[in-house]
Amino acid sequence: MEQQISGEKERVFETYGRHVSSAKARFFLDVGIDFVFGRREGPFVWDMDGRHRLINCHSNGGVFNLGHRHPAVVEALESALKTLDIGNHHLVSRQKAELAEQLASLCPGDLDYVVFGVSGGEAIDTAIKIARKATGRRGVISASGGYHGHTGLALAAGDPKFRDPFLSSSSDFRQVPFNDVEALGPLLDADVAAVILETIPATLGMPIAHDDYFMNVARRCRENDSLLIIDEVQTGLGRTGRFWGIEHYNTVPDILVSAKGLGGGLYPVTATIIRRDLEAVFHDDPFIHISTAGGADIGCAVAKKVLEISSEPAFLNHVKAISEIFIKGMTGLIGKYPVLLSAFRHKGLMGGIKTTSADLGPILSKTCYDAGLLCIYAAHDPSVLQFLPSLIINADLAEEILQRLDRAFGVTCEFMGI
Repeated sequence: MEQQISGEKERVFETYGRHVSSAKARFFLDVGIDFVFGRREGPFVWDMDGRHRLINCHSNGGVFNLGHRHPAVVEALESALKTLDIGNHHLVSRQKAELAEQLASLCPGDLDYVVFGVSGGEAIDTAIKIARKATGRRGVISASGGYHGHTGLALAAGDPKFRDPFLSSSSDFRQVPFNDVEALGPLLDADVAAVILETIPATLGMPIAHDDYFMNVARRCRENDSLLIIDEVQTGLGRTGRFWGIEHYNTVPDILVSAKGLGGGLYPVTATIIRRDLEAVFHDDPFIHISTAGGADIGCAVAKKVLEISSEPAFLNHVKAISEIFIKGMTGLIGKYPVLLSAFRHKGLMGGIKTTSADLGPILSKTCYDAGLLCIYAAHDPSVLQFLPSLIINADLAEEILQRLDRAFGVTCEFMGI
């Protein structure tokens, strides 16, 4: 039955349905989630009427790694607005130069050059464009069930669920199972420009790769003169307890992509970070690739502050310490609800709660909402509830989240009769 709401919120849903997405507005009313973002601060968001507070345990896929409206990041944006604007992508920019230098210093190997963009999809598009021009090849291999964005080449590299309805499938793009090096072998031929992989594929349900998986993929790419692109849109910037998720695997990619959290939830900025020699693809024509608002001067000021905070050893150690609380807590909850839960997949605070049925992820998204948690199930494995709390939460809030999960799990068991 459709949720009954009234007043200003009803007008918001009605206007959203008429001018943004009628299907999305109808969906949320039908499932009883009549939530409209109002006040937001740190790890919390409130409904526009102020009556429902949620602890954000999804963080928009890592956009809010530092919580909502982190004071230091807000201050950086406010300061930048006094003297800066977007800038002009045709000309040299001090802000771009300084942010690129900072990113390069935080990257492994010789990932020394940065191409800025606005969205994760644009950043992935750029990575694939560079790989194709550098190798003179067209082929791209990605993981089945992976996700790299909704724009052109990024969409083609993703799952058929997103690309087929828009006629974006191409024989140049092929897929193999994640975490299966042997499956890669038969497809890695002389036409493959690049293999693109997420360090932890969130939309696939947070599967964790074997320790040697990425090293073996990188080796096979080198042997085939193909490039390895690592998508760190969600796993980067401290989310896993290391600054980059790929650091857990002792692997240096040829191209690394950062987005989402780089803008601190305040200004969209993305980075396609490339091996030093790959910058030669722009030598003949340095204007062959542009992004009008990519790496906007004010956005760079925001991103610099995000990097400063996220790269501090104390910050990364904090992420690891909080993750230990969740590991211990989730182990207990899995023991308490064995018919409901089967595993907790995680590195740092990049996690997935694996349930025993594909029906349970959507149901848990609702019971968690009712328990005061914002959680979303994985689109390509709905048996998994994505778990990405803000990296700034303290131990007390971590324990509260576990208590609220316990409540949501109990309600789910009652609802399912299990």
